[in-house]
Amino acid sequence: MKHTSGTLLYKYVRDELHVLLVHASGNYNKKSPWGIPKGQPDPGEELEEAARRETLEETGIVCGDLSPLGYVDYKKSKKRIFCFVGPAPKRKRPVCASWEIDGADFFSMEEARDVIHPDQEVFLDRLEDWLDE
Repeated sequence: MKHTSGTLLYKYVRDELHVLLVHASGNYNKKSPWGIPKGQPDPGEELEEAARRETLEETGIVCGDLSPLGYVDYKKSKKRIFCFVGPAPKRKRPVCASWEIDGADFFSMEEARDVIHPDQEVFLDRLEDWLDE
């Protein structure tokens, strides 16, 4: 099974929770859903390290404190996505820092649920639960 690792960074905008999502580039991805910044770990790289590196490579954002949110297995492919959650740095806007993505932005939770990959939506639920703890 292929493993990838990424982050779900959040911030509050006027007391409304927003999350950082990215969109994969390429003509074949034009209608693809958005998702967390993620990628495959390099050989010997820990999952959290990979999540931090991929987030920086794709969005230009350096992650602060992160906590594990578990993983999901994609229903159609043999891919396991590990997710780490943490607050987004204040006043830092994401950029498309890699050819791999053509969009990087913060979405309200309502908007995020409309655009995120269906198999990753559980991370939004877990974030809300994690914040309620």
